[in-house]
Amino acid sequence: MPQFRVPSAIPGFGLTYGFVWLYLAIVILIPLGAVVLFASSLGPVKLYALLTRSDTFAALRLSFGLSLIAAAVNAVFGLIVAWVLTRYSFPGRRLLDAAVDLPFALPTAVAGIALTAIYAPNGWIGSLFAQGSVWASWFGPLKIAYTPLGIFVALVFIGLPFVVRTLQPVLSDLDKELEEASATLGAKRSVTLFKVVLPTVFPALLTGFALAFARAVGEYGSVIFIAGNIPGVSEIAPLLIITRLEQFDYAGATAIATAMLVLSFFILLLVNLTEAWSRKRLGHVR
Repeated sequence: MPQFRVPSAIPGFGLTYGFVWLYLAIVILIPLGAVVLFASSLGPVKLYALLTRSDTFAALRLSFGLSLIAAAVNAVFGLIVAWVLTRYSFPGRRLLDAAVDLPFALPTAVAGIALTAIYAPNGWIGSLFAQGSVWASWFGPLKIAYTPLGIFVALVFIGLPFVVRTLQPVLSDLDKELEEASATLGAKRSVTLFKVVLPTVFPALLTGFALAFARAVGEYGSVIFIAGNIPGVSEIAPLLIITRLEQFDYAGATAIATAMLVLSFFILLLVNLTEAWSRKRLGHVR
């Protein structure tokens, strides 16, 4: 059975428990509940018709699909970055560590403009893949900006710090004696990595993945500049909501917002349940 009263040095469980629910209700539950309530007033038939429009479905698929892929990529490379910053000392390490936080500090519009300037066909990186480049002569021209690929680049850019900063404390506290014991017993490095290190950091890795996904799926400022915003091709769901509001289509905007809310909730719930299961399996949760 769950224990609602656990001995603590700081008394006042009832007061703090009630404050938590009050605060969450005011800040999160009531505003989101109002959106769901308005959407439910539309009726299931109208709501289904609004959500199954071709542009709405394409925008939701693009936003959630690219957000999941970007979060997965950030989980892999964020783990590598966090490992290097935690386990190795090298010149410029603190500078590199500070650079990880730049997506936090930059205004989203500035990030979007910078990424567009770099990845546009005449930009520093975009020109390397444009018509007439060496890449184009071998594989054909590749357009990054104003395509879903550009959106993916922006989502990776803004999501990486969430994974790195989530993993760094866990890797710092990871007992190196476990790795040494594994090596002493004759385990190869790959076995130590997949049997000792990864299972230990997996819950934190899932948390970083969830944070990166949550940030990506609702990202607006840094994406609209590099996306091109072509309906059915590179139009994201948050932009479609803004478009509906500008057209005074409040029902359509609310329907898209509700769909994003429900899908995000179930994806994050699945991630949190997996994280709780992994922690319990490792004995971190009693």
